[in-house]
Amino acid sequence: MAALSLRHTFLPTDTFGSDERRLVEEFVDEQIRPLATELDETERFPRELYTELAKIGMFGVTVPTDLGGTGATPLDYLFLMEGLSYGYSSVADQCGLVEMVGSLLAAFGTAEQHERYLRPLLAYERPCAYALTEAESGSDLGSISTRAVRDGDDWLLSGEKIYIHNAPVADFALVLAVTDPEKGKRGGISVFVVDLEQAGVTRAYHEHKMGQRASQVGGLVFDRVRLPSDALLGEEGKAFGYMMEVLAKGRLGIAGLALGISRAALAAAVQQAADRTQFGAPIGANQAISFPLATAVTELRAATALAADAAHALGSGADDAAVLCSMAKLTASEGAVRHADVAVQTFGGSGFIRGYEVERLYRDARITRIYEGTSEMQRLIISRALLPRTR
Repeated sequence: MAALSLRHTFLPTDTFGSDERRLVEEFVDEQIRPLATELDETERFPRELYTELAKIGMFGVTVPTDLGGTGATPLDYLFLMEGLSYGYSSVADQCGLVEMVGSLLAAFGTAEQHERYLRPLLAYERPCAYALTEAESGSDLGSISTRAVRDGDDWLLSGEKIYIHNAPVADFALVLAVTDPEKGKRGGISVFVVDLEQAGVTRAYHEHKMGQRASQVGGLVFDRVRLPSDALLGEEGKAFGYMMEVLAKGRLGIAGLALGISRAALAAAVQQAADRTQFGAPIGANQAISFPLATAVTELRAATALAADAAHALGSGADDAAVLCSMAKLTASEGAVRHADVAVQTFGGSGFIRGYEVERLYRDARITRIYEGTSEMQRLIISRALLPRTR
C-alpha cells in the first residue's frame, strides 16, 4: 500500500502551474518554517519576508494583473494561504490581509487610489490595515459608532477601532465609518482610505496575543481627522455592501490558513508517532495513537475538498458561494483546533513545552474559530440559507 502523503499536492489549483507550486513550497520550507519559532517568541514583524513574497508575486492573488496583482483565482488563493500557513500562520495572515484590502481597492478604488495605495501595497512598500472592529461592534458591522461628517468638501473622521491587524505597523488603513445615521447599514456606512501618519490619528496600543504572535494587532483612534473628498473609497453609503462582497473571500482565506495549521500539526504528530518508541515499539503501533491520527487526516482531506468546492463556487460567481465559504471556514477552523489537540496529545508532555512546534500550533489554531466571523456566525449564516422561511 502506498504511503499517504501530507504534502499539499492534493490541493488543486487553477492558474498556478508546477513551477509556481514548487516556488511556494520552497519559499515556505527555506524561508518561513525556519523563522517560525523565533517570530513566535519575539512577536517580531517580519517585513523582509513580506517584501520577498511581493517580489515573487504572492500578494494580491486575485487582483487583476493590470493593477499589479497575480490575476489568479480563489482556488489559487486557497492553495497559497494553506501553503504559507503550513510554514507559519502569521505569514498567511498577512497575505490574507493584503488580499482583502487589495480586492476592495481594485474593485472600488479610483485610478489615483490604485497608484497611491494599491500598487505600493502589492509591492509591499506600504503595509495596510483593515479597520472595522470596535468595542461594541464585532460581528455586527451595522452597529459601528465611528463617524465621518462633512466639513465643506472634506470629511472629519472620529472614533476608535480595536483589534486591528497591522495597526502598529501600517502606513494606511481602510476605515469603516457611519456617514448617515438615519440610513443605518443600508446606505449610511462608508469606507475611507486613511493615511495613518496624519494629524489626529493615534496608534492606541499594541496587543500581545495567545497565538499568531508575529501578526501585529492594536488600536486606532481618530480625533477629527481631516480627510479630503477623494479619501472616500467607492460611493458614499455603499460600504456595507462592499464588505459583504469580500467577506466570503476572507472566510475562504481563513479556511486555507486553518488547513495549513492542521497539516503542520498532523505532519509533526505522524513523525512523532513513527519515531518515538515505548514498550519496544513505535507509539504509532498503538491504536490509541494511530486511530485519532487516522480520523484527523480524514477530516483534513474532507475539509480541503469542501474548501476547494467553495473556491470554485466563488470563482464562478455561484449563488451559494458565500454559504460554501462559511461552511469551509467553519469546518477547517474547528478542525484545526481538534487536530492541533491531537498533535499535542501525541507528543505527550513535550507537546506542552514551549519551543515544540505543536505547542505553538495549538495556540495559533484557536483564533481561526473567531476572526473573519466566529464559528457561531458561520452556523447562523448556514442555517439561514438552509431554513430561509424561519428567519
